[in-house]
Amino acid sequence: MNELCDLSAVHLSGMIRSKEISPAELIDNCIDRIESCDGKLNAMVTKNYERAKEEAKLAERKVLDGHNLGLLHGLPVGVKDLELTQGLRTTLGSKLYANYIPEEDQGSVAKIRAEGGILLGKTNTPEFGAGANTRNLVFGATGNPFDTLKTCGGSSGGSAVALATGMVPIATGSDYGGSLRTPASFCGVVGIRPSPGVVPAEARPVALLPFSVLGPMARTVDDAYLLLQAQSGVNRLDPFSNGADADFCKKLEPADLSNINAMITPDLGSAVMSKKYRSIFAKRAQLFSHNFKSVNYENPNFENGDNCFEILRGVNFVAAHGQRVRNNRKELSPNVLDNVDRGRQYTLEDVAVAHLQQSKISRDWINLLNRIDVVICPATATTPFLHSEWSVNEIDDIRMDTYMRWLGITYLPTMALACGVTIPCGLDHASMPFGIQVLGAPGDDSLVIAVAKSIETVLSQNSSSVRPIPNITQLQNTN
Repeated sequence: MNELCDLSAVHLSGMIRSKEISPAELIDNCIDRIESCDGKLNAMVTKNYERAKEEAKLAERKVLDGHNLGLLHGLPVGVKDLELTQGLRTTLGSKLYANYIPEEDQGSVAKIRAEGGILLGKTNTPEFGAGANTRNLVFGATGNPFDTLKTCGGSSGGSAVALATGMVPIATGSDYGGSLRTPASFCGVVGIRPSPGVVPAEARPVALLPFSVLGPMARTVDDAYLLLQAQSGVNRLDPFSNGADADFCKKLEPADLSNINAMITPDLGSAVMSKKYRSIFAKRAQLFSHNFKSVNYENPNFENGDNCFEILRGVNFVAAHGQRVRNNRKELSPNVLDNVDRGRQYTLEDVAVAHLQQSKISRDWINLLNRIDVVICPATATTPFLHSEWSVNEIDDIRMDTYMRWLGITYLPTMALACGVTIPCGLDHASMPFGIQVLGAPGDDSLVIAVAKSIETVLSQNSSSVRPIPNITQLQNTN
């Protein structure tokens, strides 16, 4: 298929500005795709069709009248159901908020609207973003477009599915332990985890914990970067907000990989990784490794990374949801309960030690990135599992200590405060999307994105690593 909704956001933006297509025409095409496919996927859980159509007409008039146009003018956008949207139901994937309609947009959404983006709907997420399986007690599970019985990842799974199937060209996500990167990998799309503060997150429950960030998702690096430009800025309610990198105002240019020093590692030295994914990554890395100035095959130091992640995540969950668990335990999903219950068992000394461990990890990471430019590794540890399961229980006959342990490949970089980009890298052994991460030091977002763009180009030239596209015909309604 090659309908409007399958084109890139950058291409569509150019077509709108040149009057080749109208925003109304594009909105209608995206709605048609949602209505034909989402019955089998459950990605776009709250629709905003009528308001979107009215905004598209206004956007078309602005083009015709020669107004100055925002970065996202006329482009349909999917917004993760953790972000507050004025006048549009925001459930946070929780029965406690099943009928909640915010009176105003949160900052990240307001910026998208200000740049001309048109909110087409809210995308599904696990309750309060807890878990890498987009499944909740309000809307149920979101299926993977490559196998609807399997998970799309989480917690930004609805956005990833909407992108992979052409429901929207750009969508928002958020990331703590891999919530943006895991679904991007599982669905064959792009996700950018910015450095803390690049996209203000004034609603973060614990303001002084920088680990949870907001970021863009799309089908290409260029498209994700376009949305990042619109999302970035300054908000004094986020203590880490530092505004956009000056380079974000510029056109994204690919990095010259012959000037880049890279570390290539299958597991960051300590993350759980399946044998099959180790093998796939080793073969795919051969497709791009020779392009770099130098390649280091050692590992970063993430000693005690599992421990500090679990404890500091526990702190965050007890703060954000402890009272909800006390008052509404029977209405909450298992992942929320697990995080809060385990978090309450930690002592003050446990938390203090975890902060020390995380500080060492982040300093070691920065020292490493003073010697090299980027670290490249897989984006997930195993192939997508059945969404009827809440999480991965074991990998290669090894039991996971907690429901999060299989996500070490994404949450360890979070402990380092790394920025990163997940890009598609073909299919795995089970014919499901396989992705890789390009990681860098906090503040090096522009460099990391430029390197990811260059690797994306290299991967697109090989049939085994090109971005996979789901079979839309098989997903469409047969009635």
